[in-house]
Amino acid sequence: MFELPLAPRYLLPPLVLMLFCTLLMIPSIREILVFNRELIDQGELWRIWTSQYVHTNWMHWLLNAVGVVFIWVLHAEYRTPKVYALHLLILGLWTGVGIWLFCPDIRIYTGLSGLLHGVIVWGAVKDIKVGERTGILLFLGIAGKLVWEQYAGPSEDVGQLISSRVAIESHLIGAVGGLVLAIPLLWQKK
Repeated sequence: MFELPLAPRYLLPPLVLMLFCTLLMIPSIREILVFNRELIDQGELWRIWTSQYVHTNWMHWLLNAVGVVFIWVLHAEYRTPKVYALHLLILGLWTGVGIWLFCPDIRIYTGLSGLLHGVIVWGAVKDIKVGERTGILLFLGIAGKLVWEQYAGPSEDVGQLISSRVAIESHLIGAVGGLVLAIPLLWQKK
């Protein structure tokens, strides 16, 4: 039987993340944290990282919350709260810097989805490493999703829901970051 990871050490990190993202929905706070290329170029460098945790609207927040819950169900036991926080910080910075350096057409950006792609890729590699048969399926599923997004472009329907273009580039950048974070797993014993 499948059991949910309900121990506080597994439950608190995603709850804290979504509470943090909820607090950042306050408009006056959100506006000073959004990735805005023009303002970043003027020296507001914190926006590269902070933009990962703010959202365009509540539907955007909800879609990302569903992703957080999905990852929690699949991989909560793989991370201590410290490792969870470290992964979120690293992947948030990785994704923001990647967008800033490699996506000059993205002028405004918000959302957790880029770094969440990194978190799920790391978890899929960990699944494979510990012998979970579904790990390879999850990894191939994410890879297929990324390839499809790059081929077909961003979903217009989701874009309408979140009042913004879906930044599929962030998904790819985050996934690559998750692979980089997973490199040490290759040297760990089962």
